[in-house]
Amino acid sequence: MLGAELGLGSTQRNVGIAEAIVTDDADEVLVTHALGSCIGVALFDPRKGVAGMVHCMLPLSRQNPARAAENPYYFTDTGVAELLQEMFDRGARRSRIIAKVAGAAAQNTDDMFRIGQRNHAVLRRVLWKNDILIATEDIGGRDHRTLLLDVRSGRTFVKKNDVLTEL
Repeated sequence: MLGAELGLGSTQRNVGIAEAIVTDDADEVLVTHALGSCIGVALFDPRKGVAGMVHCMLPLSRQNPARAAENPYYFTDTGVAELLQEMFDRGARRSRIIAKVAGAAAQNTDDMFRIGQRNHAVLRRVLWKNDILIATEDIGGRDHRTLLLDVRSGRTFVKKNDVLTEL
């Protein structure tokens, strides 16, 4: 467990592809793996101690409204909005939320669909509409990433090419 190696929370909870977790359990570390063109978003309200993470695959839900209705986390526009609402429901406030982001890589050299870039653009728009700015990010390039969020402290890390860096 990566969190234990860093002296973080004792319980690791994995956020799968097209999934999200919101928690206020200070013993937890949220982790999502295999962020390629997908976008991983870690949100934290330090005063309330509420943290959330989502792993979204595609930018816009209008590409497949039926799938978005079934699982809003599949898409960045609906997934991030749903994550924010779950955090607000737990007492988080827009003005206190710290957003950290990873992923949005190019899948190959002729990345004609630019999924990663589009995921990042949609994410920025959703956060901007909610008056939330991105504090730090590790995006783009071609490398896959793992994103970790310690619920106790809000410390966020990215692992890329076997190197762990704090965001």
